[in-house]
Amino acid sequence: MTTGAQTFLDLAPLLDLVDLVIFGDSLVQAESTTLAELRTATEEWRGSAAARARQAARMVRADVESPMETRLRLLIVLAGLPEPTVNHRLCAPDGTLVCRLDLAYVEHRLGVEYDGRHHAESPDQWRRDVRRREYLDGRSWRLVVVIGQDFFADPADILRRVCDAARSVGMPMPEPKNVWRRYFRASPHGAVDDSD
Repeated sequence: MTTGAQTFLDLAPLLDLVDLVIFGDSLVQAESTTLAELRTATEEWRGSAAARARQAARMVRADVESPMETRLRLLIVLAGLPEPTVNHRLCAPDGTLVCRLDLAYVEHRLGVEYDGRHHAESPDQWRRDVRRREYLDGRSWRLVVVIGQDFFADPADILRRVCDAARSVGMPMPEPKNVWRRYFRASPHGAVDDSD
């Protein structure tokens, strides 16, 4: 048995940057380590892939609920776009949680969501999603929804959609850089993983 932070270090030479961040996000979500512990461990470590481990640790976030949310955030960040807030919570006036957004540019009321297959296959989830979108529409939130087929078929199109939506709400958005292409490629056969 090792600590979560040590396991992160052990896997750094074996995983690429995106997969290592996904793993780090899951460790923090499972409370196997904290952001502070992970960052301290990587700063002190001198092993193979130490630079990758440090970079990944700086990109790990708390409150991430699925690997695909991490992938979507990293696609945006590695394209050089502003980093969105993770799991932004919207509450009623009495403080009751109404909904949360996977990724949000809060100041501009722009949300970016990853919807797995269950969002379409579960009638209860679909009903909740419709109500949630009505709530967001009523509060002038713009929403970009990404599904697995979009993600694996054409990541460049996702970036275009996010940039277009950002500009439509008055958010300054640079042209995407190409760093993301090292880690995200369109599947030649449109293979889809629609899981969360």
